[in-house]
Amino acid sequence: MSGFLSSSIGKKLIMSISGLFLILFLVVHLTVNLLLLLGSEAYNTAAHFMGTNPLITSIQPILALGFLVHIVYAFILTAVNAKARPVKYEQVSQSHSSSLVSRQMLPLGLALLLFLVLHMIHFFVKLKVTGEAPMIVMEDGVEMHNTYLLVGSLFQMPLYAIMYIFAAIFLAMHLSHGFWSAFQTIGWSNEVWRGRLTWVGYAVAGLFGFGYAIVPLYFLIFQPITL
Repeated sequence: MSGFLSSSIGKKLIMSISGLFLILFLVVHLTVNLLLLLGSEAYNTAAHFMGTNPLITSIQPILALGFLVHIVYAFILTAVNAKARPVKYEQVSQSHSSSLVSRQMLPLGLALLLFLVLHMIHFFVKLKVTGEAPMIVMEDGVEMHNTYLLVGSLFQMPLYAIMYIFAAIFLAMHLSHGFWSAFQTIGWSNEVWRGRLTWVGYAVAGLFGFGYAIVPLYFLIFQPITL
């Protein structure tokens, strides 16, 4: 088993499984994000639940491990593939055998990682580490951080909002290839399903890209935050 996992196929399998696991996180995160469009009470309540529920908080280390595994194996596979290429490989046009996005998966992933670190500094660290989170508010008789104010204020900063929108676009591009590729790696694809999964991947990528981008646009244009 260890020999299989250390093989090229095994590494791709780990990469695919960790990627599909992270898509589940993206679904939950996007669902909570979209509650920002419903107002402070809905979002603050959801954010408080996500930050205090024992089941959710116990999953956070697993989620962090998922990110770490996906990132580490992305570098490992890139290095293995580069080592296996002929010396003149870079001089040969690859457009006929692979898409532009598939050839840029690592740079796209690194851009997303950079933004993730920035987002953690501005959100998670302020809430959980430094104590710089906004005032405590009462929602349905429960004291909680006004995370709506924190996130809304960030999204009203044009530079941050634009960076977030670009991150949403990069995420959509990353998923447009990664989604169907993961299913192909784990063996759930064939000549019939390859085309279907490709289009499902495009749809999933588009929904994530639009869903994540619409929130900063909403705050930047339509919803001023009173500090």
